Amino acid sequence: MDQLNNPLQQRPLPNATAVLVLGILSIVTCFCYGIIGFILGIIAMVLAGKDKSLYASLPAEFTEGSLKNLNAGRICAIIGIILSLLYLVVIIAFIAMLGFDAIGNPDEMMRRMQEFQK
Repeated sequence: MDQLNNPLQQRPLPNATAVLVLGILSIVTCFCYGIIGFILGIIAMVLAGKDKSLYASLPAEFTEGSLKNLNAGRICAIIGIILSLLYLVVIIAFIAMLGFDAIGNPDEMMRRMQEFQK
């Protein structure tokens, strides 16, 4: 029977797979200066929130597996956001310690480092 003709058949949450993929990608891309992973994690969290409220209002209509995918994606998104923020803090601290001059002129920085080691 087709899903529209059988009202007892459950369907997956609409964004469960997208949340899982975005959550995993937020972990994978968290070391891209922290920006990409953070953005993907936030998008995953917003979609997860919408699907979570949808599931809370009509739990009998949706499959248990899609809820598990949603929760796994949400956890991955949280991890990705935290890693992205930590990496962003490290980059900011690096820039604060070495200054913008070191980033703009790496040859001069290397020369100074060699002089410092002598």
